[in-house]
Amino acid sequence: MAFESLTDKLSLIFKKLKGQARLTEANMESMLKEIRVALLEADVNYKVVKEFVNNVKEKALGQDVLSKLNPSQMLVKIVHDELEQLLGAEDSQIHYQNNKPTIIMLVGLQGSGKTTTAGKLAYLHKNKLNKKVLLAACDVYRPAAIDQLDQIAKQVGVPIVNMGTNVSPIEIAIKAKEKAYNEHLDVLIIDTAGRLQIDEPLMKELNEIKDKVNPDEIILLVDAMAGQDAVNVAKSFDEQLSLTGCVMSKLDGDARGGAALSIRHMTGVPIKFSGVGEKITDLDVFHPDRMADRILGMGDIMTLVEKAQEEIDEKEARKTASKMMSGKFDLNDMLEQMRKVQKMGSLGGLLKLIPGMPKITPEQQAAGEKQMKLFETIINSMTPEERHEPEILKFSRKNRIAKGSGTTLAQINQVIKKYEQMKEMLKQMESYKKTGRMPPGFPGM
Repeated sequence: MAFESLTDKLSLIFKKLKGQARLTEANMESMLKEIRVALLEADVNYKVVKEFVNNVKEKALGQDVLSKLNPSQMLVKIVHDELEQLLGAEDSQIHYQNNKPTIIMLVGLQGSGKTTTAGKLAYLHKNKLNKKVLLAACDVYRPAAIDQLDQIAKQVGVPIVNMGTNVSPIEIAIKAKEKAYNEHLDVLIIDTAGRLQIDEPLMKELNEIKDKVNPDEIILLVDAMAGQDAVNVAKSFDEQLSLTGCVMSKLDGDARGGAALSIRHMTGVPIKFSGVGEKITDLDVFHPDRMADRILGMGDIMTLVEKAQEEIDEKEARKTASKMMSGKFDLNDMLEQMRKVQKMGSLGGLLKLIPGMPKITPEQQAAGEKQMKLFETIINSMTPEERHEPEILKFSRKNRIAKGSGTTLAQINQVIKKYEQMKEMLKQMESYKKTGRMPPGFPGM
């Protein structure tokens, strides 16, 4: 995940600070120096780093942090607020038109994943924001791009204006705008052509499309892995087109995060969406406050809740919870809950959203996901009766399941043990619900 190294370093800095009874000018200077180094190592532009550190110091002195009994908490809040400001604290979301289509023109360099991102934007608007979407295939120079967008449109379930490669991109964009208006659609996403480098013909064509369709948003796709090069690309496009925002892709990768922390300050272009994976579903609305939380290791409960709401039907969840809390919890329910967790994303990615959760290594994540798949294989090898009544699983049945699933008796017993632990925990929670007393062994007891 981008920012992971920066998060680790900032966590260590603030951990050391917590050990100080009082904050002096000397140890604050030392702390600010460490923050400066951590940001520079994360590939944040040096001008941005200098201003960031100066702002933190000025606010700390202005709020008289040195005299506070718990200075570390105050400094964490100041750093958080500055990070949020750096990422774009003011409203940077898209303001959708009420009585006409909102036109989004997507631009970027060739090979940056622009066509895939156009499809991701279509999926996000249709399935997460409940908008009626139209795609326009305006990259006529790369036939594969048109075919790709056509396939994505079918996958997402949205209409597309595809006029082939023998029509000018300007004409396609105009036709798409007419269709969006005539059919009272909410959002038109125009996928434009990219180039290997920023050149005059590209910008001329993009400006012609801009003049003809008058887009509400001109959004640039930038790669978080590109570092400061992403900032330079954004500057060049902004000078020519007056960008309204950008999509920062590959924020799930091992990028150091400097581009995301520099681009707003250096160009004035806000990040509006963030790419967090390869799948069509892996695009999110960008929230500066939530990203600041994650950079400081505070988790991101709001994003976790949204992921759960996307994948889990609320009525069905209440029904399942009621069944489980009443003691009618079987292996079918256990399997269903595991599948819902898997649909929400990787185990490591979910844990990062929960405040206070320990960091897990890629090896631990892989082991956890492997165990979930193993449990699913074992449960799927049981008969409906065995899943509904695990109590009947004696040696002969376990032996048959082990042979059928290619596992061992020990692994079968591990699944049953985990099931029994979950069932016991649910019984204790039901007891707590009735008595108001937390059962022994729960946090705080």
